Amino acid sequence: MSKRTWIFLALVIAVYVFTPSSNAISELEHPILVVRIDFQEDQSPQELTSWLDIWEVHRDVGYLIAGVTPKEYVRLTQSGYSVKIDLEKSEEFNRPHTSLPEQTSGIPGYPCYRTVEETFASAQFLVTNHPNLVTWLDIGDSWDKINPGGSPGYDLMVLRLTNAKITGIKPKLFIMAAIHAREYATSELVTRFAEYLVNNYDIDPDITWILDHHEIHILLFTNPDGRKYAETGYNWRKNTDANYCTIDSTYRGADLNRNFEFQWGCCNGSSSAECDYTYRGPLKASEPETQAVQNYIRNQFPDQREDALPSPAPENAMGVFLDIHSYGNLVLWPWGFTSQVAPNASALQTLGRKFTFFNTYKPDQSIYLYPTDGTTDDFAYGELGLASYTFEIGNTFFEPCKNFESLILTTNLEVLKYAAKVARLPYLIPSGPDATNLVITPNIAYPGDPLKLFSSINDTRYYDTNGNEPTQNISGAEYYIDVPPWITNTIPISNLMWAADGSYMDEKIEDVISFVDTTNLTYGRHLLFARGKDDAGYWGPISAVFFELIKKEIFLEPSSLSTSGNSGSTVTFLLRITNQSSNPVSFSITVEENSWITKPSTTQIGPLPKGSSADFSVNVQIPINSHPGLSDSAKILVIPSTTGIPSTSSRITTYTSGGLFQLFPFIHK
Repeated sequence: MSKRTWIFLALVIAVYVFTPSSNAISELEHPILVVRIDFQEDQSPQELTSWLDIWEVHRDVGYLIAGVTPKEYVRLTQSGYSVKIDLEKSEEFNRPHTSLPEQTSGIPGYPCYRTVEETFASAQFLVTNHPNLVTWLDIGDSWDKINPGGSPGYDLMVLRLTNAKITGIKPKLFIMAAIHAREYATSELVTRFAEYLVNNYDIDPDITWILDHHEIHILLFTNPDGRKYAETGYNWRKNTDANYCTIDSTYRGADLNRNFEFQWGCCNGSSSAECDYTYRGPLKASEPETQAVQNYIRNQFPDQREDALPSPAPENAMGVFLDIHSYGNLVLWPWGFTSQVAPNASALQTLGRKFTFFNTYKPDQSIYLYPTDGTTDDFAYGELGLASYTFEIGNTFFEPCKNFESLILTTNLEVLKYAAKVARLPYLIPSGPDATNLVITPNIAYPGDPLKLFSSINDTRYYDTNGNEPTQNISGAEYYIDVPPWITNTIPISNLMWAADGSYMDEKIEDVISFVDTTNLTYGRHLLFARGKDDAGYWGPISAVFFELIKKEIFLEPSSLSTSGNSGSTVTFLLRITNQSSNPVSFSITVEENSWITKPSTTQIGPLPKGSSADFSVNVQIPINSHPGLSDSAKILVIPSTTGIPSTSSRITTYTSGGLFQLFPFIHK
């Protein structure tokens, strides 16, 4: 343990033993002790939430983890709580943040996390290079931006992602991050999600249809002023409002996630003391950051819920709201101010358990941790009826880059993608089965060629911890080509898929198949949408796959040939390839379905110029022991190098001469 930690602990002991004056205590405010606080059944942790910086709550074993100042340590022990100091975590948390060797970007010591300025530059890059997909919106100002004399402050910026060429009403997913400044991983996760969407548009079929038919709104930093302080290693949570606490205190500001209007200050879920971590502000929505977020959400989403607390949002309500925090590996939904369940609790729980299928976090109502009031998710659900969630990602505020890259990023990108998929009907779609392993073969073909479609329809993809989600048998599946089922200005055409085992209603995971008729489809790439239904009547989310139809510009003639020969002899077929495409093309020649030795005179032709032809031969060796009348058939395939798929074929048939075939040679024709 370092000398610095020993000195710090000695000061803590002095505080506890001698109870110094308030001025002496204030000198020790910056260092933080990481402590475990045990509580008995008669000691509710809820009493601590209004003034203590609680990091973890473990109700099942009766303890919580918190970061405390020396003054708070004294208060806890004098109140009769059992408090144990974690020396290793305390030293780690208070260690200064310094750049790694050769680190030139990112937060000092954490190169995977971009600074505020670097994040904004990345966002601007997306806008500049993908103007049809990305818009960069200024929705308001931070406290420092409005109040001169200190730090310059920042604009609150939202990335809006959608294909602007496709118009109409689109359901929306709103994601906000870094409302608490010290939570490094949150803004990086949502920035990477924006990049993931843009970089995979027109490549990943699911991302393509999401951005074509939905909107994603991402507030990269809800509290950019505080985040800038936290980048230097400060344990900064609140905004930087200098009207609260004292102007030079690291405890100044308001907790923005206790400052929203809905149920503000109602229920012992926030503090009225200015220097406390959960200080809610003097008035509801007193902070400019809160006002900016509330105004933006109200402008983007209609009010879909009556004001009375027992009133549910309608089942067909649209829109998903996510507030990304760290840490705790939790997915939480309203309410946070009361243990009473929300009127849409069942549907909120279903979607929450669907999210945790991907990241294996614990799903629960927000009050599971402790009471909170004036929070973002209660506001979004309580005022507007949005399906609203708080994510607590990772295992610490200053999450190591290795953990972020390997544990947090990959799983939560899938969660955010799923949230975007279900934003159209978040209270209904998650109850339905997922269409997984969607495959179409071949994915490049010629009009008229049949394509085989396969998918696994799965109604069990929930994380059944903290209870079990009901699951049902699969009752059907369908697919649509180019036009998804919710489009109204163009009639979507539904095509049924069949259970691979011959019957529905007997499995919760059902393999389904179909054959796609391409006869009347145009040339070019097509997007196929598939979905499944369970026997409770719920259609699950759409999954999609690309396929492409190309012109047949390569011809092999004749299409069929036959001849005969004596046993042990070799017969020869003459064939011609013609290139009618607009460019020179090379070809490979292959043989399929033959039993007798069949060899083309060449396996490669070309490049063959536009409009020209080339002849080649195929030799067939008739077995020495072949009896008169026996035959063999082979398929000759021509595969252009431009596509890699067979463009044309001929069927050649060889007969063994003798017997009736010598007397009546026409018999084989």
